[in-house]
Amino acid sequence: MCRALLYLGEPVLLDDLLYKPDSSLVKQSYMPRMLRMLNLAGFGMMAWDRTSIDPDMPFRYGTTNLPVFDRNLKILANKIEANCFLGHVRGVALDSAVTITEQNIHPFWYPGAKLVLAHNGDLYRFDEMRDDLRLHIRPEVARHISGSTDSEWIYAVLLSQLGDPGAYATSDEIRRAIDKTLAIISNVREARGISVASSVNLFVSDGQQIFAVRFCFDFGRYATDDPGKVHEANLTYLSLWYTSGREYGFYDEEWQMVGGAAAANSVMVASEPLTSDINKWLEVPEYSALHTERRNGHTITDIHYLNV
Repeated sequence: MCRALLYLGEPVLLDDLLYKPDSSLVKQSYMPRMLRMLNLAGFGMMAWDRTSIDPDMPFRYGTTNLPVFDRNLKILANKIEANCFLGHVRGVALDSAVTITEQNIHPFWYPGAKLVLAHNGDLYRFDEMRDDLRLHIRPEVARHISGSTDSEWIYAVLLSQLGDPGAYATSDEIRRAIDKTLAIISNVREARGISVASSVNLFVSDGQQIFAVRFCFDFGRYATDDPGKVHEANLTYLSLWYTSGREYGFYDEEWQMVGGAAAANSVMVASEPLTSDINKWLEVPEYSALHTERRNGHTITDIHYLNV
């Protein structure tokens, strides 16, 4: 399974997210502490810097190389500070049928769109769902699909549920679009007779607000009655954690979010906590979507439960 990291708040050096912490996103790709699976199919990121030229345009970087060996990424991480960040390391089955290309690197972002998306999970029997999902994708969105992943199709469906994908949407509009997207997938699965567990942890942002969805269709239902044949990734609900505080950094000899959640300026959401001490991290509840935006210099976070 893949791993992702969302951040919104005070400017943070990307090196402090990707490389330096005890369980940084790059380290999780080859030495995870939770769900011991390697993530060897590429890395991608989007980073927004409000002080840069054209602050609405994020920095974008993606590669099929392993991030731990990527000198260009390390140099960028030492130079870029971001107010908002979405990073993703891609994990796939060790199978020669898997396609590893730049077109399949997350986060996904179409020209003119405000929202970007990364995904952790997979849609069982996705190839059978494409034609049905296409009916819910606008032609102007569909023409940008270039990869082969279920994740990109989820992104295309999500964009198509917005009134105007090229305009900033309110939190309620994005929340409704997420709900509609999950409902569409659920209906397609039902129509196709698909009832095997399929994880859909989503990471969504427009640079001004973030959404993190922790969801699974038909959790606990598998394609075999033999427990020994169930993949490790399906034995537990895919993890998703968050932490908030005044700022994130290296304090008292450890990486942590300091200042407490009461007057939080920054929020971080990750598939796995970045720090050794996880006492300041909370799990995003199952079947829910966490939303964070900045108001008057502070981050406001709320969680709504999904009814799909």
